[in-house]
Amino acid sequence: MKSRTLPIAAALAALLVTGSACAQDNVFKFGLTEYTTHSRTNGVTGVGIPSGADAKTGNAGTVLFIYERMFTPNIGAELVLGIPPKISSRATGTVAFLGDDILSAKNVAPTLLFNYHFGAPGDTWRPYLGAGVNFTRFVDIQSRLAPEVNMSDSWGWAAQAGMDYAIDKTWSLFASVAALKVKSKLASSGATVLQTTIDFRPIVYSFGAAYKF
Repeated sequence: MKSRTLPIAAALAALLVTGSACAQDNVFKFGLTEYTTHSRTNGVTGVGIPSGADAKTGNAGTVLFIYERMFTPNIGAELVLGIPPKISSRATGTVAFLGDDILSAKNVAPTLLFNYHFGAPGDTWRPYLGAGVNFTRFVDIQSRLAPEVNMSDSWGWAAQAGMDYAIDKTWSLFASVAALKVKSKLASSGATVLQTTIDFRPIVYSFGAAYKF
């Protein structure tokens, strides 16, 4: 399967080239993030699956890396990456007796955002808002119910709100909260054949340090 992250990388590269003449700063951020899901499905169906079967996904934490290129003192584009977190799910509904960890997967989710930073460079506190696009690919998919499970890739909108706190001209702290649109079709085969569509509806909380150069 060909990688579909290329359009994001190409878009970012074009932005960097276009904005190089007027760029004000480069900002590298690193920190921790909590990926919380509020999932819904259309129910789990398949051969031998009782009516009312369902599942819920859990939360996961990971390390976050962000690169932002400022085109003006207030407008920038950032690429958000992280070490892929492992998200597990538990059975609910009529199959709740199957318990936890019926399915797990790691999500590779590069996100491209365009941010507007309020205030001016040099301000101690600078809130910002951003919007853009998220791509999510699920890898290392495992299930104790089926030997083969496939999950489709997801493209969706992304939006965030955050705050920067300047320690000095180079270093700062940041905190942000983001909402993403992530939906995947799941299908498995084996002794148990099932399918469902998972709408993860994640809210992502992040904090860490930033270095301006």
